[in-house]
Amino acid sequence: MNKQHKIKGLFFDFDGVITIEKQGSPTIISYISKEANIPIEVVENAYYKHNDDLLYGNITHRDMWEQFCSDIGKTLDFHMLEKAFMNVTFDEKMLDHIKDKHSDYLIGMITDNKADRINTIVNNTVLKDLFDVVIISADVHSRKSERKIFEEALKQSGLKAEECVFIDNTESNLKIPSEMGFKTIFFDDEKRDYGDL
Repeated sequence: MNKQHKIKGLFFDFDGVITIEKQGSPTIISYISKEANIPIEVVENAYYKHNDDLLYGNITHRDMWEQFCSDIGKTLDFHMLEKAFMNVTFDEKMLDHIKDKHSDYLIGMITDNKADRINTIVNNTVLKDLFDVVIISADVHSRKSERKIFEEALKQSGLKAEECVFIDNTESNLKIPSEMGFKTIFFDDEKRDYGDL
């Protein structure tokens, strides 16, 4: 790493890094399956057909809810979904790490995710005070396999790539930011080794 670039920003993935659960969709699906007493395979099939459009921001959950309810054969109150968004387990050690760094660095999130889900979680938890910048694939119509989502993070933070670290639990998500000049850290969501951070 070029020594003249001092690290000023730390960017974290959400699912699997800030949360114990590796992915977000299964947390939504399992909650709905349990609360509505519908077999998980039925909920999975109905939900995953919309997943890519949700992640890219082509649609919101409200747009697909009627079709989803039709596919599972049950009309559910939309508020159940909002409760399902909150079905996550924060990694308290990771949150402590972020709190420790917050006074010295800009703290950001870059996540392939649904905007309504992340906004619900951030606005109703301690994350609201921890993150300076939150970049969601659905908001910027770009995922971590593309440059645009990382360019948006730099734009909103006012930082250069060389001044930023990006931490993700999927190695393939580190390729683009690394090429752009970010320092990247793979966080193994099984070992959860905080020493690397």
